[in-house]
Amino acid sequence: MNGATFVESVQRSGLEHASATAFFIRDRAYSYGELLARVALIRERLETELPASANVGIVTFDDIDTYAGIVATWFAGKTMVPVSSSHPADRTLSVLDQADIQVCLCSGDIPRGLEGASRTRFIRIADDAPAVVPRPPHIPSGSDTAYILFTSGTTGKPKGVPISHGALDSFLRAFFAFDFGFTAADRFLQMFDPTFDFSIMSYCVPLSIGASVYTVPNEGIKYAQIYRMLEEHRLTCAPMVPSILAHLRPYFGEIDLPDVRASVFCGEALYDDLVTEWLRCTPNSRLINFYGPTEATVFCTAYECERSSPRKTLNGIVCIGRPMQGTQITIVDEDRRPVPQGTLGELCLAGPQLTAGYFNNPPANDAAFFVLDGTRYYRSGDLCQTDPDGDLYYCGRVDQQIKIQGYRVELSEIEHHVRQLTGIKHVAAATSQDDGGNTIIHLFLEQFAGSIPDLLASLRTKVPAYMIPARVASLPALPLNNNGKIDRPALARLAARPPEQ
Repeated sequence: MNGATFVESVQRSGLEHASATAFFIRDRAYSYGELLARVALIRERLETELPASANVGIVTFDDIDTYAGIVATWFAGKTMVPVSSSHPADRTLSVLDQADIQVCLCSGDIPRGLEGASRTRFIRIADDAPAVVPRPPHIPSGSDTAYILFTSGTTGKPKGVPISHGALDSFLRAFFAFDFGFTAADRFLQMFDPTFDFSIMSYCVPLSIGASVYTVPNEGIKYAQIYRMLEEHRLTCAPMVPSILAHLRPYFGEIDLPDVRASVFCGEALYDDLVTEWLRCTPNSRLINFYGPTEATVFCTAYECERSSPRKTLNGIVCIGRPMQGTQITIVDEDRRPVPQGTLGELCLAGPQLTAGYFNNPPANDAAFFVLDGTRYYRSGDLCQTDPDGDLYYCGRVDQQIKIQGYRVELSEIEHHVRQLTGIKHVAAATSQDDGGNTIIHLFLEQFAGSIPDLLASLRTKVPAYMIPARVASLPALPLNNNGKIDRPALARLAARPPEQ
């Protein structure tokens, strides 16, 4: 990026690589020239329809206008708030309301249930709209908000995480410091919904250097589509969540991807045995295990998995390494006091990639952020420890928050909705791991006499598909500990038992 902001870098990419492929979506290539032309159209509409400063909703689809809408929002100096076309209407309406979305871009049909959004108007740019002459983008200040992503909240209400342009630019500089040698000739996989923060890396990195973004179609089996895209289009950078490897594992003997030069993992625990096998499938690839919460802009620590030397692991999980450029860390005890090296504690993060705080949510800010020796830290909720070299090891969660398919999930949010749907007070969610290392959600209810399929159908109207429990059980009584609270370790042991045949 050479000191330029991301917005300036995208503009330069468009001018210097006008005929090169910016996006490859659904078997069609879109050049940078086409992208900037579409950006100009959408920007013109936004600046006509909205006040000088506003949050812009974008219903995410796998199409060029979704990505052009994101860039247009930034070129117009506005804040991008993505909402998934596949999420339940109640959840999306909550996001639109919290973020005060007056205008929402929607390149496809308006998702069912959103037509009645009281303060939001959905707009779409017609394919036959007259061309608009592109103009130089609005250059944001570092404190301007680039986007707000809404994550799972403990009360059943999603909470917004605003990320500034300064934080985004800091992330991109820290990522490029790994010196992968990327150029405009590289081809990047984009397998994520744009509501997931890992997607930010998957399209922002290539767009800032004039490289190409190859999106994965939503139809069919996702891991099969990913393999097809990597092989057929000879992609050179593969950002993925580790669970994809677990799905691909049965086919590792057939997979040979010599064009992949960068395997980038984040979002879930990465298991060492999968790394060994994937490196055989990608003989020319560097593999880096990244870690980071949405609050610290995509990811902020990294560990490179060497081919020729043993990797650092704990319980079979690859370590998460050291802070990236600009990030500071500390590990603290329950009283927020730093712990000695090798002692288990909560990982806390600081630096220029950190969010300024949750969107209009002072109670959440008070709980998540604190100042230590003059530095503002974010409490990640992750239990970690360091080794004598300063490398970090992930050891679990302080609270009930988990990651499913890379998405961050509060188990208490699932419990909240189940209580609302059933009227049952004693409800608890727990997790286990399947044979491939994937996290499975179990739901336990006390004396539930209703229909489990009906309950799950109702729950699907409240939470995304990845939050739906895979197994549901009714117990005569939920186990309690000595304090009269639900004995969650006992439920975790129950969840870990093999299912009855």
